[in-house]
Amino acid sequence: MRRHPDDKPGVATRDRILDAAVRRFSRHSYEATGLRDIAADVGIDVAYVHRCFGSKERLFAAALATTVEPAEFLDAPAADLAATLAKLVFARDAARDPIGPLDMVIHSLSSPEASRVLRQFIVEEFIVPLAGKLEQPSPSRAALIAATLVGLGILRNVLRIAPLQQTEGGDVEHLIAGAITAMIGADPGGGPA
Repeated sequence: MRRHPDDKPGVATRDRILDAAVRRFSRHSYEATGLRDIAADVGIDVAYVHRCFGSKERLFAAALATTVEPAEFLDAPAADLAATLAKLVFARDAARDPIGPLDMVIHSLSSPEASRVLRQFIVEEFIVPLAGKLEQPSPSRAALIAATLVGLGILRNVLRIAPLQQTEGGDVEHLIAGAITAMIGADPGGGPA
């Protein structure tokens, strides 16, 4: 096995593979990202990538999981849930942190394999846990909140729409927290949640 020039004592090869995969999947489509490219970025044989992850699809899922911390909202008290969720979008500074989970989503949406992984990840790691945190558990409300946050994240962090470039704690963050509070609350139409 070749040594990578950036090897640091104590940094596992598996972690370096994940870091390289996140960078590749954030900058290139799922189809354009090859396991050989990721292995070359790390300075290892592609067989080691296969041994660690089994397939490109499983590596993509593991890389996606490293970019999102569901505990950031799962641990929030119910009273702070809306503000915590809104803060998730505004805490990221795209200028300082150019790689985020939305970059992987954007570059991989056109792939049926990656879309399957993305769908499963969003449902299992965000929508289902969030639905369980709501006062009246509701997958449809949790999915609507997820859609709002992803849409806002794309406009703010990927397309960099100027009015959304406020820092954490700004007016837009408070407006989004209010909208999420409304989505969490009782159904205004009296229909099913």
